[in-house]
Amino acid sequence: MKSIIQVVLWIVCIGLGYLIYQSVNGPIEFKKVKEQRFAKVVSVLKDIRNSQEAYKSANGKYANDFNSLISFVDTGKYIITQQRDSSYMEFNKTYGIDMLQEVKIVDTLGFVSVKDSLFKKDNRYKTMMNVPYATQGEKFEMKADIIEKSGYKAPVFEAKVKKNVVLGDQPKELLARENAHNSVEEVNGSEIRVGSLTEVSTNGNWPPIYDRKQDNK
Repeated sequence: MKSIIQVVLWIVCIGLGYLIYQSVNGPIEFKKVKEQRFAKVVSVLKDIRNSQEAYKSANGKYANDFNSLISFVDTGKYIITQQRDSSYMEFNKTYGIDMLQEVKIVDTLGFVSVKDSLFKKDNRYKTMMNVPYATQGEKFEMKADIIEKSGYKAPVFEAKVKKNVVLGDQPKELLARENAHNSVEEVNGSEIRVGSLTEVSTNGNWPPIYDRKQDNK
């Protein structure tokens, strides 16, 4: 009986030790996983933003779906221009003399492929709708619109994904804490996003640490 009690106590001690270890180590491991995955998600969101900005420069608005955006990257071209100052003489009827007129002339120098400019030989843009680490093959949500700000109409877009999709295999209690974050050092709220449908902005809601992670690659 004494031996049985000792075995039970050892099992209890091991179990308690494991729970204590998990309570300390769990959040540390969660943070490592989170930062690694968020960095990849942010990288894809930046690709989406760069592609959208190129689309807008050619079309005057943002793409409303990934098929249109990817097709544009595949075939679109930037116009390379050069601006120079020029002048000429023109007769002024008011003064009855020739007067110097100064103008700016924009010359078209050529065209460059959007795909080569943004992605070079990398074809990752073809799958930028896919959310990294999504267990169910989820896609980024993306919408575009035209809003009125300060008396003029401005094109806007937003691409986003819920943290639950990126961290779906992580402990639920830690994920709940993550969704409640409100700090300048964290991705606040329950989503990772770039752009806005209510403000004229193409900023992301991630902190600078994720920009530095990509710069150090």
